[in-house]
Amino acid sequence: MNTQHKQRDSHRIFRLFLGLFVYAVGIVLTVHADIGLSPWDVLHQGLSKQLGITFGATSILVSAVIVLCVAICKEHVGIGTLFNMVFIGLFIDILMLGEFIPVAASPVTGVLMMVAGLFTIAVASVLYIGAGYGAGPRDSLMVVFSKRTGKPAGLCRSCVELVVLIAGWFLGGKAGIGTLISALGIGVAVQIVFSALHFNVSLIRQESFIETFRRIQFFFSARKQH
Repeated sequence: MNTQHKQRDSHRIFRLFLGLFVYAVGIVLTVHADIGLSPWDVLHQGLSKQLGITFGATSILVSAVIVLCVAICKEHVGIGTLFNMVFIGLFIDILMLGEFIPVAASPVTGVLMMVAGLFTIAVASVLYIGAGYGAGPRDSLMVVFSKRTGKPAGLCRSCVELVVLIAGWFLGGKAGIGTLISALGIGVAVQIVFSALHFNVSLIRQESFIETFRRIQFFFSARKQH
């Protein structure tokens, strides 16, 4: 691994962590919009209430269960998947406990915050997916269901989110107009941002954890030989 490769890896790691932080900002914006959460966040909030732990800790717990299921199904898990699992939850707790983003003062402000949050998540997706270190846990789960059922990924995602929404609502998570805006708007926000930035997700090769580990191992072995 020469200097150019090390610089490229450093850039990818920076891009990954920036993307995870920006993603957390987007989630907190949608939560503090206070007009209803996205389906996954309805589940996170419901579990948070039932378990008596923070929102971020719940996000990490749910992500860990998903990653385990994805690994059992023999789908690729990258270091980006693992970092996504841990650091988005940590960043969410830092932002929420530090009260860096205020709660919306009115429904109109809430709608604006929700839309801003969705576009922030879309930008974050470009950053962390573009790093090429593996898809997030929920994206990986969508891929697993699509491969196992032979159904379109979009349909599988919708079905999964419907299930988690219902489960989260029964657990006490808050659903509302924001849930509808999130469900319908995230795809639009992603499409607009991806098109504006000329980002084609199909052209990004996602590196598995094993591939990353072997490359790092090779780097340290080469340094020892010198």
